[in-house]
Amino acid sequence: MTKLSVNINKVATLRNARGGNNPDVLAVALDCERFGAQGITVHPRPDERHIRYSDVYELKSHLQTEFNIEGYPSPDFCKMVCEVRPAQVTLVPDAPGQLTSNHGWDTSMHESFLREVISMFKSQGIRTSVFVSTDVRMIEHAVRTGTDRVELYTEPYAAHYSENREEAVKDYVDAACICRDLGLGVNAGHDLSKENLKYFHRMLPCLDEVSIGHALICDALYLGLEETIRSYLECLL
Repeated sequence: MTKLSVNINKVATLRNARGGNNPDVLAVALDCERFGAQGITVHPRPDERHIRYSDVYELKSHLQTEFNIEGYPSPDFCKMVCEVRPAQVTLVPDAPGQLTSNHGWDTSMHESFLREVISMFKSQGIRTSVFVSTDVRMIEHAVRTGTDRVELYTEPYAAHYSENREEAVKDYVDAACICRDLGLGVNAGHDLSKENLKYFHRMLPCLDEVSIGHALICDALYLGLEETIRSYLECLL
């Protein structure tokens, strides 16, 4: 079964808008686990505008499911990840002030840098994943970095799903097959939703994990967190 990792960044955004600790990020993460999520994802950024580094340390000491930390591998980020030692670290090529992740790594250009960072994380027993597009060349160079998995950037799929879902998913099916042939695990994330997830999963049965935050938290405003997580898990059956 493909695992659902819930990205709780938006919960932290809401908390930070007013100060204090409402909503409680840790409590929400534990509820996500209690309602069936198989993992929790956070993406701390340098300005800590949503998830704070202190959140990451607190979450690690309480979570029972897989903890996935996303981010650009700056020295501070790498230090934190090595101290926390999550189940997985997902490397993204975000600039410091970037609003959200909107492209994958150029793994050809950054192959040497990624190889060095990934070697450090793997020496700590941390599974690694690299955020990439469906470009075959980027996947082939990702293999050379030593990463365990790639996370396919799914915004293009989500953007074109309503127009022609067969065409929108085609490159992802091809990319997933290439990943498997090369021995890479396959994760996916960005703009996956209750509307487009089931079809995506059906077309990529080899999918290891999806990381979903924005759409899931938006749905929870109407359906409640427990019902929302249940509905997303049903898409992955």
